[in-house]
Amino acid sequence: MTYREFYEYGKLKLEAAGIAEAALDARLLLEYICRTDRNELLVHADRERSSMEEQFYRTVIEKRAARIPLQHIVGEQEFMGLCFKVNEYTLIPRQDTEILVEEAMHYLSDGMRILDLCTGSGCILLSLLKYSNECEGIGIDISDKALIVARENAQRIGLEAVFLEGDLFAPLADFVSGKTTDRLFDMIVSNPPYIETAVIDTLMPEVREHEPILALDGGEDGLYFYRKIVSEAPIHMKKGAHLLFEIGCEQGEAVMSLMRKAGFEQVETFKDYAGLDRVVSGVKG
Repeated sequence: MTYREFYEYGKLKLEAAGIAEAALDARLLLEYICRTDRNELLVHADRERSSMEEQFYRTVIEKRAARIPLQHIVGEQEFMGLCFKVNEYTLIPRQDTEILVEEAMHYLSDGMRILDLCTGSGCILLSLLKYSNECEGIGIDISDKALIVARENAQRIGLEAVFLEGDLFAPLADFVSGKTTDRLFDMIVSNPPYIETAVIDTLMPEVREHEPILALDGGEDGLYFYRKIVSEAPIHMKKGAHLLFEIGCEQGEAVMSLMRKAGFEQVETFKDYAGLDRVVSGVKG
């Protein structure tokens, strides 16, 4: 089979399976199997490929048709210009989450201490460390398997970060030592679980069947983790430190209200590329 025949087979197979971006996924999987790029596929569309590549391509197309996320098939996802390993134990980094990193970078200075709660693959924390100098980062997640991925990502990118297992702030008690001021953070960031429990079953199969439920379920109203983090964060923050969340597009007012009631100042929302509320930030007074 040629590149063109591979691609047409994959596109038709994925279209029949109801994959929304069938053409794109067919091409990306072809590039993955043949270790090539889009330009070569265009220029050499009639070039014959091996039977082994055909077998592998058919296999990955079948997986994608079964609604396994493309990122789980290829094992990685680009985020903030960096390549992160992902698997079924971590959320797949999404473009919307880049808004959180970009807004955090507006307040980030060299040498800051950053805490990332619900760190997952570590993509938020590691991106902030990559694009700053001499910052110290701690990422916390309740999933030990997610933290294995986060540590591998730090190694792959060539960064040093501490990853702790536990429920939100709890692991800090056994990790930090010294004066109280030495244990405080200049910035706390989090993309916590924020989907309402009743909504989980309505999500796309790629999400509800293949991404970790622990990273999705935000409780009955989706605000469970925001309440906990907002109530506990101040004792871990320096005066003037920033707390930034990714939020669901309809949660802006609720999360802002929680932060204001907890005494945070300069509370505001930031929109994503679709014009929807995506990030809330506030400053500890």
